[in-house]
Amino acid sequence: MSSEIRALKSTPLQSGLYALGTHERYRISNQEIRIMWKKLLWLVLGLTLTGLLAITVVGYLIYQQAPSAPAAGQTLVLAMPPGQTSSYPAYAGEHPRLQQRPAETWDFPIRLGETGPAEALFAGEKQYPFLCGRDNSRDWLENANVQPEPDNQLGYGIPIHAVHENRADPNTVIGYSMDCLFPSQARYYYNKKGSTDFFPLEEADGDIEQITVNGEQIDFIVRLETGTINRFFYAIAVLRGENETIDSPESDYWNKRLIYQFSGGVGIGRQQGNFSTRNIFRDRYEQLRQGYAVVFSSANDTSNHYNIWLAEDTALRVKTQFTALYEEPLYTVGIGGSGGALQQYLLAQNHPGIIDAAIPLYSYPDMVTQTIHILDCELLEYYFDATAADEPLWQTWENRRWIEGLNASSAVSSPFAALVAIQALSGGNPADALKAWRGSSECANAWRGLTPLINNPKFALESVDYAPAVADSVQWTHWDDLREFYGRDAAGFANSPWDNIGVQYGLQALQQGLITPQTFLDLNAKVGGWVTQDAMQAEKFWFLTGGALFPPEINLWGEHNMTVKPFSQGLTVAPRSQGSLAAIQGIYRSGHVFLGIADIPIIDLRHYLDPVLDMHHSSASFSTRARMIKAQGHADNQLIWMTTIPHDPQAEAFALIDEWMSNMRQYPLRSVVANKPAQASDSCFSAKGELIAAGADVWDGPWNGKPAGACMQVYPAYQTSREVAGNAVSADVFKCHRQSVTQAIATGVYGSIDMHPYLQQLQAIFPEGVCDYSQGDAGLPAGLMQQIQQQQ
Repeated sequence: MSSEIRALKSTPLQSGLYALGTHERYRISNQEIRIMWKKLLWLVLGLTLTGLLAITVVGYLIYQQAPSAPAAGQTLVLAMPPGQTSSYPAYAGEHPRLQQRPAETWDFPIRLGETGPAEALFAGEKQYPFLCGRDNSRDWLENANVQPEPDNQLGYGIPIHAVHENRADPNTVIGYSMDCLFPSQARYYYNKKGSTDFFPLEEADGDIEQITVNGEQIDFIVRLETGTINRFFYAIAVLRGENETIDSPESDYWNKRLIYQFSGGVGIGRQQGNFSTRNIFRDRYEQLRQGYAVVFSSANDTSNHYNIWLAEDTALRVKTQFTALYEEPLYTVGIGGSGGALQQYLLAQNHPGIIDAAIPLYSYPDMVTQTIHILDCELLEYYFDATAADEPLWQTWENRRWIEGLNASSAVSSPFAALVAIQALSGGNPADALKAWRGSSECANAWRGLTPLINNPKFALESVDYAPAVADSVQWTHWDDLREFYGRDAAGFANSPWDNIGVQYGLQALQQGLITPQTFLDLNAKVGGWVTQDAMQAEKFWFLTGGALFPPEINLWGEHNMTVKPFSQGLTVAPRSQGSLAAIQGIYRSGHVFLGIADIPIIDLRHYLDPVLDMHHSSASFSTRARMIKAQGHADNQLIWMTTIPHDPQAEAFALIDEWMSNMRQYPLRSVVANKPAQASDSCFSAKGELIAAGADVWDGPWNGKPAGACMQVYPAYQTSREVAGNAVSADVFKCHRQSVTQAIATGVYGSIDMHPYLQQLQAIFPEGVCDYSQGDAGLPAGLMQQIQQQQ
């Protein structure tokens, strides 16, 4: 899965932001200060060189990866069509699982040279502004041919240039493209002997790899078709048929099995995204060699958006294009990591049949419930680093696990620790600069920068690709990207579901005696929340967010957007954040929350990355399993496989899925679980691929209240901030039901810790009561689970 790890990374700008280190103050003696000043001369030189290197490297990576249109000359989105409504109610319709999808209206297949549909079938209106992307399979064409087709003369979208002598003339604009439509095109690629690389067939020089299909030796040549469907790039890759032509493909050597390739990343909409031949040729080399067909769409790449309706609508149409060219597959198996994994869980829940089996890599159950604990991260990091900086307890990074749940380590330093040091120096704290490379947490190392990307309408990472007037008209948040589900107020700001009213941060640590009642009370009084969308200010990530190089303006936590600021002005308790109940109900009804329904074969596969503080923590697989058990009564159709780099058991996963699907064809009246192959079980492996353990109990552990199984002992899972605050591993409570503090004390919420002496302080911190997680989510629409379970 090493190639999948590379594919999972967000843009370098995002990676840089969420990888920045943290600020930690501590007291030092005068003698230590004198020694440090001697070291500081060397430090300043080192930081200067490091800073210059970081600027050069990060700047180059940003330039390489930032969204950009393929046309020549000016490529900014210059304007967008009118008609964007300022307010939206939250979604109140039926859950997708309960809906009947409309009949297809487009005449498939799309022929070569034609453009596919721009309007979605059922996913709603087109979103504007919309930034055109790049399909690198067209790079062999002249510049004129890699421009999207013009669709208006009103200046909407990007300019399209005239063509002279097969070259685009940057000085002559013939129209504009707001929908980024490209005509479908196809080309043959061959695999070069002794490599996994593919090249255009016309460049072959007797060096084509030979493969055996159905007992026949053939050239390893793949027909790759690309175009646009629902304004997003699609791609179809199938072995070349014996007598086919480029515009009339045949399925002679296709093994009748289809792979839907999903992709991960973090995106908030308004862009077409990119397609690279590597998305298929690199990641699916072995399966293409075996005769599998592979399809992909940039609409199923979460680097571009997290709208599961649009992802489903497009996936259906990509499959329709495929079957119109070839035939119905025996089955479709999904594969993809991170955001590509959660799409598989949600599609299996919302529309059974799009995929018949799933291989989610580095999975989460969904995106939106990750925001519940991830938006805690910077609040807690700021408390540790600034508010309680003089508390020795938090100078040991591992202790942050008690409160954040996620892993933290004194042995891991952020690759962007130089910015932490520069922030410390600019704040007059040279001692902190010296400690910048000493430890980190998953919150800081993996999620920093994603908090404002989700939550701050003024954190416009991609706005450089839009004209200023266009960029200024957009609320750049995940909430606004899905405003038709969350809802949007009359002022133009999307409703946020994020809520921490009543959350008792560090409750488990208090119960276990790891922290004192005084520390518990101090933390919960001062942690605060996030200001409302209309009060947000721009982030301060120095040059990464457009700031001047000198003096550096760096504020890694974003505390200027936290409610802790009034706390410093004399309040005894920092206000918490109140999530919109309508937004929570809307996102549940829309199918963006994985409720635990997925009755297909699933192999949930990941490398164990917790020790390196990677964002793909292993506990997410158990969160998904817990939801499946709660909704279905079991999760026997989900296998969890975990291993260590460089071992990659994807080939074994495909083989097991194929056997499982064969059983289902042979015994169609049996259940998915009854058709599970005898050797299919939860498993864990070593880096060398050796089986460590397998069986029904190998992943037992704290998440299900059982002694740690053989695999859990080798690959222990951490928790989240809400779990260590009392929630279950299912991690699916946006807004908790609450009980009074007196009720909490009476019912034993604090374990053996006597909190009666602190009753008045608790009531001041939690005037609306504390969370009672046993009652589930106050935002879950009444009867929704029952409706879906009955339909199933």
